[in-house]
Amino acid sequence: METSVTAADGQETGGGRADARRNRERLLAAAAELFGAVEGEVTLSAVAARAGVGIGTLYRHFPTREALVEAVYRNEVDRLCEAAETLLRRLPPEEALVDWMDRYAAMVAAKRGMAEVLTRARESDSEGMARTKARIRQAMALLLDAAAKAGAIRGDADPDDVLLAAAAGIWSIAGQPDWRQRAGRLLRLVLDGLRYRPGG
Repeated sequence: METSVTAADGQETGGGRADARRNRERLLAAAAELFGAVEGEVTLSAVAARAGVGIGTLYRHFPTREALVEAVYRNEVDRLCEAAETLLRRLPPEEALVDWMDRYAAMVAAKRGMAEVLTRARESDSEGMARTKARIRQAMALLLDAAAKAGAIRGDADPDDVLLAAAAGIWSIAGQPDWRQRAGRLLRLVLDGLRYRPGG
């Protein structure tokens, strides 16, 4: 069970579960942002500083760098997959697909900064990583199917192909100062390909 942070941390003197939960969420968000934006290794002290908590708070939640990386990745996957149905309830299918692809790009960029640890995690828990990949594919399939039924895109797009087409380009530019602008252009090209109908 998580414990309260001490005054020596310089951040909190108490708080309990609600504070602990907020700190964990801030750490995960800060780490995901740094992994996606910083070239080279992201230090744990940088993550703690970005989250606005002390390093002791970070270690209480994530005792190792590996634990932090795996938690960030699984959290990002959970958020991404849950967003698919939420977006389809709120937006027209094509807009939901565009929004989700932008979120997918951000996750791919963050994953690039976690590649070494995630490779080891894949080797030690191949079934778990396979399930994670399957969840992402399922979310992509849901969005593609909805957009195709609405007549916004072609109906023969394979979810794996679309994910790969988006990820390959984003992976190569992640970490560069203008990666978000370039990723937006790459995603537009992918989406334009989905809108194209042979013979239509």
